[in-house]
Amino acid sequence: MAQIATILRAKTQLMAVKALTLAIPVSHPLVFAGEDSSMQLCGNIAQLGMKKVMIVTDAVLVKLGVIQPIQDQLQHNGIEVVIFSDVKPDPTCEIVEKSLALFKNTGCDSVLGIGGGSTIDTAKVLALAAANHKSPKQLFGILKSRKPAYPLFVIPTTAGTGSEVTIAAVISDSETHIKGLVIDPKVVPLATALDPVIMKGMPPAITADTGIDALTHAIESWVSGFANKQSDYYASAAMKLIMENLKKAFEDGQNIAAREAMALGSHYAGLAMNSAGIGYVHALAHQLGTQYQIPHGRANAIILPHVLEFNRKASEKRLALAAKKIGLSSSHTTDEQAANIFIQSVKQLLKDLKINTEIPNLKKQDFPEMIKSAFTEAHGIYAVPKYMNYSDAEQILNRL
Repeated sequence: MAQIATILRAKTQLMAVKALTLAIPVSHPLVFAGEDSSMQLCGNIAQLGMKKVMIVTDAVLVKLGVIQPIQDQLQHNGIEVVIFSDVKPDPTCEIVEKSLALFKNTGCDSVLGIGGGSTIDTAKVLALAAANHKSPKQLFGILKSRKPAYPLFVIPTTAGTGSEVTIAAVISDSETHIKGLVIDPKVVPLATALDPVIMKGMPPAITADTGIDALTHAIESWVSGFANKQSDYYASAAMKLIMENLKKAFEDGQNIAAREAMALGSHYAGLAMNSAGIGYVHALAHQLGTQYQIPHGRANAIILPHVLEFNRKASEKRLALAAKKIGLSSSHTTDEQAANIFIQSVKQLLKDLKINTEIPNLKKQDFPEMIKSAFTEAHGIYAVPKYMNYSDAEQILNRL
């Protein structure tokens, strides 16, 4: 009975969330794509009248020299630059607070996030928190701000999170070990550059991890109860681009065409996620990240096959349609066969990418809190095709 009541509450809340999302328009960033698009973005920042931009990034990208050409181009356009390079994977509220203090103390008027999902999420929450005079924690939840964010621009260095277009950001609370979701259309950047040249330097392991993150966004959006014509367009395009190009980018990082296709695939998956949302893969993967510091994309890769199997019957028609749309099976294949082909194709891709799925410190005593946190995140926000109970989630964790 408790499980039935939980599901009914979740479905009621989902109806409210859906009504809310339909009522609130979501803007799309201006997109510069292709080689050297990051330089074009610098020109756009100047054209919009920015005078002092804070670059939010990590120390590795600074050390590798990725930031310097962009900094030089901004300064060439008459823009002062302040650099915050303390972002770490799975950023915490403390990191955002530190960037917020520097932003205020230096009098910046805009933010440029350069990096992966962690960096872009930090930049998004920074820009929103600074404009609203709030702490990161005060922004956790749906529509917790009143004022627009400071002008925000991003250059993703990975093809995976789609953060450059999404209405959400994830920040960890180091005290509670819970990943806080900031869901607000105001965090969508004004403009972004999808520059495959910058992505050439991604190591194979990061290419694989982030690519599977993007694929998971596309798949979970596709099977979501919130799926619609627009999200289907983006999700199917994303799945096709990623399934056809991720292995190529993994095997040859200098393949510009594959890198650009992956950047677009990640972007489309982010657009699909904006209107259709995600599901249990992310809810459980977030717990692996918080509890065991497993990179987010890799955590998705670990969980994805198990949730696909859990949803197999509930999502059969949708997975079959996906297989046919992206060319994995013919139109004459039965739904059961086509859905199986799709699932097996995903599993084979994971094998081809040689993703390390081991969790050496996985502890059963952690499961109750992990499952509770996953359900708190998912139920009432994610329109999952089939609801899990505690036993379902426990079985998945036991198989890891």
